[in-house]
Amino acid sequence: MRIHGFLATAAAAVVSLAAAAGVAQAQTTTFDAVKARGVVNCGVNTGLAGFAAPDSQGVWRGLDVDLCRAVAAAVFGDAGKVRYVPTTAQQRFTALQSGEVDMLSRNTTWTLSRDTSLGLDFLGVNFYDGQGFMVKKSLGVKSAKELDGATVCVQPGTTTELNLTDWFRANNMRFTPVVIERLEEVNAAFFSGRCDALTTDVSGLASVRSSQGPRAEEYVILPEVISKEPLGPAVRHGDNRWADVVRWSLYAMIEAEELGLTSANIDQHLNSQNPAIQRFVGATGGLGEMLGVDNKWAYNIVKQVGNYGESFERNVAPLGIQRGVNALWTKGGLMYSPPIR
Repeated sequence: MRIHGFLATAAAAVVSLAAAAGVAQAQTTTFDAVKARGVVNCGVNTGLAGFAAPDSQGVWRGLDVDLCRAVAAAVFGDAGKVRYVPTTAQQRFTALQSGEVDMLSRNTTWTLSRDTSLGLDFLGVNFYDGQGFMVKKSLGVKSAKELDGATVCVQPGTTTELNLTDWFRANNMRFTPVVIERLEEVNAAFFSGRCDALTTDVSGLASVRSSQGPRAEEYVILPEVISKEPLGPAVRHGDNRWADVVRWSLYAMIEAEELGLTSANIDQHLNSQNPAIQRFVGATGGLGEMLGVDNKWAYNIVKQVGNYGESFERNVAPLGIQRGVNALWTKGGLMYSPPIR
């Protein structure tokens, strides 16, 4: 019995050690793979102005793109070391789970089910949003409550689809969904008159409307916001070391705005006597070493990409979207970074 007990204890110890080793390996796999590869594979939208879309020269730009670039700046000291992988709403999670991409930065809503059953870890919010509706102005519709019996264009595999069904049911209204996977095709269906309304995040509606150029004034975004959509980056569950780098790259952009550090002025603050700035630019604290990157990681992010406010003004403000809840917490918004120390 003692022998059996000893063997059982030894076996349990071996299992525990193997599990611990597996966790340790999972924690370093992506970080090591990215370092060895020399580029971050970043899952982005197939094309959403203001968030992730190639410009006329084929250069990817947007709020989500800037986060990909920030991670590359932190890891390599070079914001250009990113490979952008366009993913549809249905493809994005498989692309991350399979390892095709190292991170998602793709206007993706943080929910409990995605955080658990899909095996993802969300690392913060880079845009607070909510779902809305857009219609052609000529319909004369002033409120979403007037959409009873309407046909509504929506993408499958999104929180948008579920919110749409829940909202119409809660308001005892009927609708006919027109479900199309690809963003470009669902937008085309709406603009061709196949649907009475288009529903997605309000930021997405503004982006889509802006793509119409002079015709943008023919469309109106209705006032109702029917959901909470905290959008942010995600990595694979259990990949803690890589998660730390992505998480703090986002927070560095927010913290930089709090500290008044911009891509234009950060060099002037390299010898600042402010302890928070000294830590931020890598002069003290050794914070980069804790992440496994250069101590100037945050400086590189701001110098090459800019702070959160700069990214917002460059990418999102041209869509006609105000900072609102995406303002810093010191200015009445929700953007808040844990202390970088």
